[in-house]
Amino acid sequence: MSSHLIAPIVEFIRSIGIPVVFDTIPGETFVPGILINKGGLVVDESRLLYPGDLLHEAGHIAVAFPDDRELMFGDVGAMTEKNKSDGEEMMAIAWSYAACIHLSIDPAVVFHPYGYKGSSDWYLDQYGSGNMLYLPLMQWAGFCYDAANAQKHGVKPFPEMIRWLRA
Repeated sequence: MSSHLIAPIVEFIRSIGIPVVFDTIPGETFVPGILINKGGLVVDESRLLYPGDLLHEAGHIAVAFPDDRELMFGDVGAMTEKNKSDGEEMMAIAWSYAACIHLSIDPAVVFHPYGYKGSSDWYLDQYGSGNMLYLPLMQWAGFCYDAANAQKHGVKPFPEMIRWLRA
């Protein structure tokens, strides 16, 4: 495990307003060593397998509507059909990619071979070739801009972000 990445990842997550607490997590969690709890992350370092999972799980919190964050617990992907209909899983993927770029971390840290239902290499290939997956959703939710809109607003395009939490 790349344990040296835990501190900068956690520092970033906290800096954008998502609480992170290190504690023992009793029982199993959807992602080993990480529990989403009321808009924050509980991290059991002894059970954390992949530091990049911290970014993906933080992404779920970040892309949720503010009123929904406090209700989030456990496997947020299975919590409601709303998650699927609002594209939050797709946005969490794009958000975590942008976070890797922001932190100068290899995206393979998030898109490791043991996640994403065997599609990790595909995500790495897509983003690596410039296909900014789920960018329209991210732009619609106010996180970033595509190239044309970024130029109009005088900012850099995705994966540069104009905000890290959904307003």
